[in-house]
Amino acid sequence: MPDASVDAIVTDPPYELGFMGKGWDSSGIAYDPEVWAQALRVLKPGGHLLAFGATRTWHRLAVAVEDAGFEIRESIAWMYGSGFPKSMDVAKAIDKAAGIRRGRAGAVVSGNGAMSGGNYERTEKGAPATAEAEKWAGWGTALKPAFEPVVVARKPSDGTVAANVLAHGTGALNIDASRIGRGDGDRTEYGRDKLLDYAHERVAMGVINQTTPYAPHDAGRFPSNVILDESQAAELDKQTGVTTSRKGKPRSGKSGDGWGMTATGAEYDDIGGASRFFYVAKAGADERPVVDGVAHATVKPLALMRYLVRLITPPGGTVLDPFAGSGTTLEAALIEGFNAVGIELEADHLPLIRKRLGTPIQQSLFGDWSDTA
Repeated sequence: MPDASVDAIVTDPPYELGFMGKGWDSSGIAYDPEVWAQALRVLKPGGHLLAFGATRTWHRLAVAVEDAGFEIRESIAWMYGSGFPKSMDVAKAIDKAAGIRRGRAGAVVSGNGAMSGGNYERTEKGAPATAEAEKWAGWGTALKPAFEPVVVARKPSDGTVAANVLAHGTGALNIDASRIGRGDGDRTEYGRDKLLDYAHERVAMGVINQTTPYAPHDAGRFPSNVILDESQAAELDKQTGVTTSRKGKPRSGKSGDGWGMTATGAEYDDIGGASRFFYVAKAGADERPVVDGVAHATVKPLALMRYLVRLITPPGGTVLDPFAGSGTTLEAALIEGFNAVGIELEADHLPLIRKRLGTPIQQSLFGDWSDTA
């Protein structure tokens, strides 16, 4: 690929955990600075990289990205409720090491000799069978996974951000396009009236002039570095209940459009659950393509990927995913009106990409894979 030919990179590289014994998840490629150096090369100055990682290994991913020449700018936490704890039952492991197998309630689980004259014992299902195991009942080895980190990195800019944006169209985050939508409870007349009264006071004091725009931003709240799925959002709202944001008068500032900071006032006197402060990535009905019984094991929600490509890609820009998988990032980019380039090494995944996109894929990107179609 040519140097400085893409505007943004959004990718979900292998987590290097040996997932389901798959070789592609234990190659070490995500830790290789040379891989990210190539990503840096094709990215325009100031362009952003978003790369998912695992909670156990993302520090090594971040180091590799940084060693390649990127600036680590931020981290995003994608929080979800569908994770399953992969925790060992320590008490059960102790029983197993002692040669005792736990069974159904009332079943023989250990013994010595024949049934007629031996020493057998029965136990409740799942209950520790030895005194040693009893001491460790309730202990495990892992927590339930509930978030995945996203490394937010940027290629060094040419000069200031302003100069880089003008020269290359990259270097900034599209804040307004990524705002968190507000519900009807956020648009209370009381809150708007208080905001306007405050603005009028500041005009009278000469702090701002009559033409200074000052109103709640209808596009929503400022995006944060936490993203929730629907189950996490519902659980958060259940725990917090309905709340009202802080009262009082908003800080002075000037609203504006585009890619920068804006003073909105929208955070005052609005009502709702706590999840309203975070983007909620809602999953579609069926986002996991299957071709000839083959499916990708680690598909991300389309809404999540659309949000991320929208956050860092300028209008008409090109998004690269060097670990395309089943093509979720590519589909997200195309839906958002961007160009998309994907790279995928696993031949089994290429038909999944074609099915997801619904259009032929340029073979020049992937080589000859007609025998897998």
